[in-house]
Amino acid sequence: MSRWDPAEYDFTHHYVTDYGRSLVDLLAPEAGERILDLGCGTGHLTEQIADRGAVVLGIDSSPEMIAQARQNYPKLRFELADAAAYRAAEPFDAVFSNAALHWIQPPEAVVASIAAALKPGGRLVAEFGGKGNIALVVAAARVNRWYFPSVGEYATLLEGHGLEVTSAVLFDRPTVVEGEAGLRDWLAMFFKPPLPEETISRMEVELRPRLFRDGTWILDYRRLRIVAQRR
Repeated sequence: MSRWDPAEYDFTHHYVTDYGRSLVDLLAPEAGERILDLGCGTGHLTEQIADRGAVVLGIDSSPEMIAQARQNYPKLRFELADAAAYRAAEPFDAVFSNAALHWIQPPEAVVASIAAALKPGGRLVAEFGGKGNIALVVAAARVNRWYFPSVGEYATLLEGHGLEVTSAVLFDRPTVVEGEAGLRDWLAMFFKPPLPEETISRMEVELRPRLFRDGTWILDYRRLRIVAQRR
């Protein structure tokens, strides 16, 4: 399993957390609610949920990310866990997930974990890469290591596990990765296992005409934002 660099993640790729702030607003955590942050990373959004009075547990499959989250927020609870196999000791009022579900496979197992973690009437609020996400990057890499579903595909999957979808939106979010080395830095962080150097160099040449403007790489992100409720 490839290692994550939490310091680089927070410094260079802080936009992941920045974009997630509006998702916390959509979650609207209330005091005393039990909330699971699935794919919590370094814990910044977990802390924002806790600040609103919720009792929150952050889980992630990366030992490096969990170690950093515990260092960042020692008063919060974080666990090393595989979301595809996770089973909660007690059900939660809500499951929250930002920029994580496209990583975790098989998706059917993850959705089963989410359904099992929720109380009847509990809600899922999630955002992740949707159909067409980084399509130009994936085409240039000639490999796709993620799960980017359509609205219909993911809604059907959720409904098959007893979750009623109340909102589902697929939208473009062009995402800036700054500097001449922006694409290279992004690939180094998010392609696991890493791509060969010759592949990265070729991708920089191929993608520059379409994704590099005024000294900045702008990646062709598309996000799927889901709200669902367990029946």
